Amino acid sequence: MPTPTPTPSRARMLRRRRRSVRLLAAGVAVAVVGGGAVAYGLYRHLDGNIASADISGQLGIDRPAEEAGGAENILVIGSDSRDGLGSQYGSGLTTAQSDTMLLVHVSADRQWAAAVSIPRDSWVSIPSCTGSDGTTTAPRTAKVNEAFALGSAHGGTASGAACAIKTVEAVSGVRVDHFVVVDFTGFKTMTTALGGVPICTTEPVVDPLADLDLPAGEHLLEGEQALGFVRTRHAIGDGSDLGRIGRQQQFLASMARTAESKLTDPAALYGFLDAATSSITTDSGLGSLTALGSLAQSVSSLDPAQLQFFTVPNHPRSDVVKSDRANVLWSQPAAGALFSDLERDVDPTTSSADPVEPAPSAGASPSASASPSSASGATAAPAPVTTGADTACTPT
Repeated sequence: MPTPTPTPSRARMLRRRRRSVRLLAAGVAVAVVGGGAVAYGLYRHLDGNIASADISGQLGIDRPAEEAGGAENILVIGSDSRDGLGSQYGSGLTTAQSDTMLLVHVSADRQWAAAVSIPRDSWVSIPSCTGSDGTTTAPRTAKVNEAFALGSAHGGTASGAACAIKTVEAVSGVRVDHFVVVDFTGFKTMTTALGGVPICTTEPVVDPLADLDLPAGEHLLEGEQALGFVRTRHAIGDGSDLGRIGRQQQFLASMARTAESKLTDPAALYGFLDAATSSITTDSGLGSLTALGSLAQSVSSLDPAQLQFFTVPNHPRSDVVKSDRANVLWSQPAAGALFSDLERDVDPTTSSADPVEPAPSAGASPSASASPSSASGATAAPAPVTTGADTACTPT
């Protein structure tokens, strides 16, 4: 059947339709290119925020063996450097210490993860460390947080992380694959970018030194208040560092859930990523948005309930040295069993040898206490704060 010859009106209509299609295609192309340019600009900005360093030369070759199967260990360090902050967080402090240190283990199958808090008052052997300025420090026995201070004094944040990693590897037998250091300012900006992190106090928290005056009940903490809350010791519980660790674990668990809830809010998510990438220093292996995104993608299927928090089992050093009431020793064999599980990529809560009970801060309804493994013999006073439901208040 012959193709009909278009009438003038039909021909005009087809031309208009073809022109409309071309204009639509051009508009889509412009939108795609424009969107891509914006996305690329945002990517470059976030990627450029990240400070990283190759510290492999400072770690040496005498290290624990790499884990098979793709499991990863990341040392997360909270730096208390006061650089550029004046005297508002204490005066006369010339070194950056790591009052918060967590060894985060991500399983090879990405079905579970463990975050092990290392008490800052752990009395350990610190090996010789070499800073990026070439200075080599002598081995010594001291608090574990002094390792970061020694390294950072001879090369800045990355050198501090290198010395901390050498120390953790030596005392735990677990190889550290990556590190992330977060400072005061970064922590504050991340909590602010999230619009606050919900916590629930079961009794008033008053600490003039941390500028905290919180009545019992629900709170949404950000910025200075959030930092003050995770740093305060004497205003809550027994005033010990172990009690503070429990509160930090609970706050971090709530912060992780809050960040997850922002995934569908592009503006809020970008604000959080901008704050996060601006405030961290990492090893070269994690020193790009692509690398961080790849790690995040690999754990995207991980059930939040499978992220468990632990504290290294410990006991007072005064058990051995009567005059030392400030430091703790790791309890054996419980501490060794915990790190052995991580080294073998075995979930400590299901280990057939000696299952370890996690701190109850990571699940959906954490309780108000955070204690070391029951096998340790150590005790920590219940912390009157929770990020889950209890009888005193209902969390946000």
